[in-house]
Amino acid sequence: MTGTFKANNPYNTFLLLVYGLLLKLPMFLHPTIPVPQQTDGFLFRALLQQLTGIGLSFPSVYAIITFLLLYTQAISFNKLANDERLMQKPNYLTGMSYLLLTSLFREWNILSAPLIVNTLLIWVWANMSGMYSTKNARATLFNIGVAIGVATFFYFPSIAFSILIIVGLTVTRPFNLAEWLVALLGIITPYYFLLAYVFLTDKWKGYKLPGFAVGLPKFYASHWAWAAIIFVLAMTVIGLFFIQQNFRRQLVQTRKSWNLVFLYCLVAIFIPFINTTHTFQYWILCAVPLSAFMGATFLYPTKKWFPSVLHWLMVGFVIAFSYFVK
Repeated sequence: MTGTFKANNPYNTFLLLVYGLLLKLPMFLHPTIPVPQQTDGFLFRALLQQLTGIGLSFPSVYAIITFLLLYTQAISFNKLANDERLMQKPNYLTGMSYLLLTSLFREWNILSAPLIVNTLLIWVWANMSGMYSTKNARATLFNIGVAIGVATFFYFPSIAFSILIIVGLTVTRPFNLAEWLVALLGIITPYYFLLAYVFLTDKWKGYKLPGFAVGLPKFYASHWAWAAIIFVLAMTVIGLFFIQQNFRRQLVQTRKSWNLVFLYCLVAIFIPFINTTHTFQYWILCAVPLSAFMGATFLYPTKKWFPSVLHWLMVGFVIAFSYFVK
């Protein structure tokens, strides 16, 4: 399977769809109705409210939406990884890794606010990576700021990804105060329209702005969950080793893109520490950058049997966990 997705074949888009459906079949067989958490934003709550009617009679609608989000995110991030030449050659391993990685944890196959935010963050990362060749980046920066602002309406702690804009500007462009202010204006703009709506509709009384709390993240961790975490950590370390080996051979822009991926990962790891609700769902924000590291693990080893064995071990783990563990 890893050999198939090593090729940059357009048919792999369809094969990735089939691959994802087979991996995530249990989420269709046993659909889970999502429950809003304390830090979930009003847009996510409104979405769940709109889906309540159809969800009660057809709960699989949540699984369908979740799968479409995961699949489109896998395809989008895979395309961006190829466009930015993160790997030695174009491939579909990053997309495959994303679908495989998100299958390791049941909480990552449930419709959640962070899952929706991932779609926005992939778009933000793509635009940040492409700013090096943009002469006038103010419009792009404003749009990126707006995307971050809208993301907080789904999941407020994602405001921490503003760091991605700050450091991304430092990495990709010379300092320009006007550009920084434009990005800040973009983040503030959705809140301006939100507060204007609240004021004009006379809903100001009793309205509470979202917040966050710093603390140690907690979640129920079974032996299977710890085994999955060990799998992910091992794959990440191996991937980082191969990325480091090839880092100096890559173009300057590719190295800058990798730096943004590393930053993306660090911010995503930090997010659960400013979350007032403790559930493993919020760690799915790490899945996007981790899938790039795992893609390197599947691509670079010279011994072909090594990535194949790793892949089927993980697939076997997903099958065992999905069908034989309640």
